[in-house]
Amino acid sequence: MSVTPLTPAPVFRGRIGRDPRSGHYAVPRRYRLHLSPGHDACLGIAVVHALLGLDEICPVTVLDPVPDCPDGGHSALRPLYEASAHHYRGPAVAPVLSDSWSGRIVSTYARDITRDLARCFPSAAGPQLYPCGTEGETEAVEELCARSADPQALPEVLDVLERRLSAHSHVLDDRLTAADVEVWVALVRRDSPQRAAAHPALWSHVRRLSAHPAFGRHLPGPSRLTDGR
Repeated sequence: MSVTPLTPAPVFRGRIGRDPRSGHYAVPRRYRLHLSPGHDACLGIAVVHALLGLDEICPVTVLDPVPDCPDGGHSALRPLYEASAHHYRGPAVAPVLSDSWSGRIVSTYARDITRDLARCFPSAAGPQLYPCGTEGETEAVEELCARSADPQALPEVLDVLERRLSAHSHVLDDRLTAADVEVWVALVRRDSPQRAAAHPALWSHVRRLSAHPAFGRHLPGPSRLTDGR
């Protein structure tokens, strides 16, 4: 039985800044991710986290795949929500980026979280997920992938992505970026022989990404999202 929250769940949009004046500035192990297996937003964050090799810098707590509260929230997250929103009564849902110094939530907005991880904790060995000058293209791919949830829009989305991947090895050009993560998360559950035949470049790319350890270790399933504590 579902329970309607007494108040709508707030969206926390804090950002990790570059200096102390921002309040939330980049310090290793100050922040923690709280992710739930099978949740698309959590899946994308987990892949970015793995690509950047942030297990030690920003630990991960993996929640139970099935929420344990009747309102669809996680009891383990409730102290963070209650500390971050006065008299909070809504569901305590993932994803969450928390600040261990204050015991409060920094952000629940997946796109901000992945951008801040990549910008504030760049990896010398990992890919540059948000290359300078590709911001508009990345946002366009994000919006395109959001449309894939609509069955009527999905064929057009697949056609656009097929054209991109017929011209380049990756979604934006010939290098792995956050746009590839976005496409993989949106489509990894939608593979089928019929779609693969109609869009061979796209589905070949999705399967190639699945073979990459940073993607494959997080394939949807209750036990595949790994805890980086």
